[in-house]
Formats: sequence, structure tokens, C-alpha cells
Amino acid sequence: MSAAESPPRPIWTQLYAQVLAAIVAGALIGWLWPATGVALKPLGDAFVKLVKMLIAPVIFLTVTTGLAGMRDLGKVGRVAAKAFAYFLVVSGFALVVGLVVANVAQPGAGMRVDPASLQAGAVQGYVAKSHEMTVTGFLMDVIPESVAGAFVSGNVLQVLFFAVPFGVALAAIGERARPVLTVLESAAEAFFKLVAIFMRLAPLGALGAFAFTVGKYGIGSTLSLAKLVGTFYLTSLVFVLGVLGPIAALCGFSILKLIRYLKEELLLVLGTSSSEAALPSLMDKLARAGAPKPVVGLVTPIGYSFNLDGTNIYMTLAALFIAQAVGVPLSLPDQLLLLAVGMLTSKGAAGVTGAGFITLAATLSVVSSVPVAGMVLILGVDRFMSECRALTNFIGNAVATLVVSRWEGTLDRDRLQRALAAGSTPRVAATVEADAD
Repeated sequence: MSAAESPPRPIWTQLYAQVLAAIVAGALIGWLWPATGVALKPLGDAFVKLVKMLIAPVIFLTVTTGLAGMRDLGKVGRVAAKAFAYFLVVSGFALVVGLVVANVAQPGAGMRVDPASLQAGAVQGYVAKSHEMTVTGFLMDVIPESVAGAFVSGNVLQVLFFAVPFGVALAAIGERARPVLTVLESAAEAFFKLVAIFMRLAPLGALGAFAFTVGKYGIGSTLSLAKLVGTFYLTSLVFVLGVLGPIAALCGFSILKLIRYLKEELLLVLGTSSSEAALPSLMDKLARAGAPKPVVGLVTPIGYSFNLDGTNIYMTLAALFIAQAVGVPLSLPDQLLLLAVGMLTSKGAAGVTGAGFITLAATLSVVSSVPVAGMVLILGVDRFMSECRALTNFIGNAVATLVVSRWEGTLDRDRLQRALAAGSTPRVAATVEADAD
């Protein structure tokens, strides 16, 4: 019997079902036994560290082998230019959507919080980190201290900074670089197989992370700020379906089918509250669904720093919520300034837990009319909103990679449609040959 004719596996053997069950179990443990839930935090932390350990080599090997096989090296700059143009436009849409919804829904109206009563000490750590987010500092940080340092730092952009020219150099050498390329391709296959092995531990990671979140902060902590949390989740859903959906449709694929195709990764992001935990698996799935390996290797990792749709929605929505809660009216020029600052501060924020809060602190530090101390109002529910930020960022980067592939004319649309129609593909990595032209 062929693989296509084999009966579907029982649902309890599928990873997405196991992760979903683990999230539910974690929520129950954190609710019924909070101390136990908090104690399970190392499970989530350990899993995220395991996956993050593989991110640098996976990106390096994917980008290097993809570029080394390209005959048109001018394509590298063309792909990057199209990706940044897409990031700029769609990220701007996300900021505007958050701003519009905040003005219409008014989630902070009526709270009447006295700014003098806010204890700013609770958010001083985030404010201090936000002061480090200068444009010059960010650009300098892209350049690693050494080749090894690019892999040690955990900075995705440093790995890309080395991988891109290294892949171009191999392509320029030509046939003489074939032995090196063969070794790198074999190493890529081994690392993707390792990703598949570690992904089997995803239910344990989701269980620990979610149990900790509920045990530490409590489901009840969201009740007093339910309007803000609900507005943010609804806004993100509207953005995914109302903005990313039409973009996907124009490029020939369904956003809902893409979400179903990535269900395992999305549940992992939900459980761990980190989109980085699913980055290697996302790159693998996009390549096997018809996106060429060079485009996947360039667009997806860069998007994790420059295409943070969920973070952008959160920034404008949360900033206006704080202003409304403390009774600070923001004029149209103030809101436009907030929009402009948000466009800058959102770039370079990593897709990890807490980055959105730091970025918000950086934004409010510039827009002085809104007190930074007001961030303490949302500190208790930020963890719950972090999950939505990560999910939206993750979906946005998946769409961006497919869109840029489509613009390049290198997206295998037949393979993509087959993958999306099936809802999943066999987790056998590095077996699909990507387009090399």
C-alpha cells in the first residue's frame, strides 16, 4: 500500500493533538495546583532551549546551501528588496489596524487611573532594556565579533550576515566548491532530522510552559483587563483574516488552509509563547510545500526581526489603552508620532516572550505624552497577550515567505496546493530539492 493510500493515523498519535492535550492539561494543573504549575516551568524552558540550540545551524545550512546552488546571484538582492518592501507595507498596516481598533473600541476608557498611583518600579527592567534599542546599536549588533560568535550569540541576523556572503562565495567558486556543498547538504539533512526528533518533545514543553503561565499569573488575572485582552485577540484575528487573508488569496493560496497546514507549529507557539520555538520546523515545512530554499532561508529568518505584525498591533493598541486608562487624550499628531516611532522600534525585536513589552517601553519612552509607568497596568496580562503576538507574528512570516516566493515566480504552486489540501506533509526533511535558479 502506498503512502498516499495508507489510512490516516489515529488522532492521539499526531503531534498537534498531543500538543493541544498538553496545553489543556497544563492549564488545569496551573489552575488547580498553582505551585505545581510554577514548578513545571523548567519543562517549557528546556524545550525552547533545545530548539533554539538548532536555530543558528539550521539557518546557516539552509541559506548557504540554497545560495550556493543559485546561478543568478543577483536574485539575492532582489529577494531581499522585495521582502523588505513587503515587511514595511504590511507592518505599517498592522500598526494602523491597532490604532484604529483602539480608537473605536476604547478598551481603557472609564478606568480613571491616577498616574501618580502607578508603581513604575515594576517595569523599570523593561524600560532599561528599551534604552538599548538604538538604530546604531542595532546595526552594529548585526556584525558578529567572530564567525563562531555569530552562532554563540543566538542572534539570527548575525548568522545571516555570515551565511549570505559565504553561500555567495561558494556559488562564485563553482564546481570546486562541490565537496564542501555536499558536506553542508548532508549536515542540513542531519539537523532537520534532529529538529524532527526534538519536536516529539513538544507536548512536554507546552505542558510546562502553559502550567507555569496559569499557575504564576492565574486565569483570573485577565478578568479585570478582559476588554483589552479580548480586543487584542479579536484585532489580531481580523488582521490575519482581513489583511493577510486577501494577500494570500491574491497569491493563489488560502490563509485558512495554510493555518491548518501549520497547526502543529501554531500549537507549539501557543504553548511556549515563543515563535522561535517553531522556526526550524516552519522553514522545513515551507520548503517542502513548494517555496524555494534560498527564499525560505532569507525571508523567514529576517522576518523574525522585521516583520512582527502581532507586536505592531500590540504596540499601538496597548499604548492607546494606557493613555485612555490614565485619561491622557492623544491628538491626531500624537497618534501619528506613535505610529512613526512604532515603525522604528518594532524592527529588530526578536520573536521571543517579553520582546513586545520591551518594544512598547521603547515606544512610550519617545512618545512622552503617555506615561511609561502606565505599562504596569498591563504587566499582569502581558504573558497572555504574548501568546497572541507570537501566533500573529508566526503566521505573518509564513505568508511573507510564500508571497515573496510567488513574486519571484519560483513558488511551486502545485506542490503548495497539494500540501495545503492534505493539511500536512511527512516530516522527512531535506529530501525535497529546492529551485536553484
